[in-house]
Amino acid sequence: MEQSTLVVGSLDALRDVLAHGDHGLTLVNADVVVVPTAAAFIGAAKAAVLTADAFNGVDARVEALMVTDRASNAQDYFVERLTNADVVVLCDGSPLHARLVWRNSPVGDAINAARSLVAVGAVATVLGDVMVDPRGGAPMVGLGYRSGAAVCAPASDDQMTRTRSLLAADVALVVVGPSGVVRRDDDGWRVVSARDVVVTRGTETVTL
Repeated sequence: MEQSTLVVGSLDALRDVLAHGDHGLTLVNADVVVVPTAAAFIGAAKAAVLTADAFNGVDARVEALMVTDRASNAQDYFVERLTNADVVVLCDGSPLHARLVWRNSPVGDAINAARSLVAVGAVATVLGDVMVDPRGGAPMVGLGYRSGAAVCAPASDDQMTRTRSLLAADVALVVVGPSGVVRRDDDGWRVVSARDVVVTRGTETVTL
């Protein structure tokens, strides 16, 4: 099964790419589900509403699935909706909380299997085999949902230098700022909007 993954640095970037960009999503009478797990600490309901609003003007039906903790990540309804959805959208927020909730769970497996996945902001950090710990920039084990790159949000110069020094030299680190958009399909990762996107291997700036 072909899979398409879109990483956007913010909801503004999502709105822009939905309106004008190369998003690779099937959005004709689309069934879209929004997963606000990462936003549990900052207001999952509000995050879900704001994320759903980004699809205004798109031919889609949008439903939020309130998967916010380990107790909710095995509910049959949530798993069924994720499995059957045309597009799964992961809200911005704490990647560490998302990793805790989704790891080794039916909901996590369904997210991994999604045909079209959209990750907004820092939550994209959890998708790769390697993720960057936002607390200090050290590499750690990600969920392994999408291989080929480690994605992270921008941090201080000192933290980014530390991250690059600790990553293996063959790992592509994709730093996606608020205006950035990158996409992964069966042919690998590529940059959709180069604004706010920096790709490095070790200390060298490279292209995807």
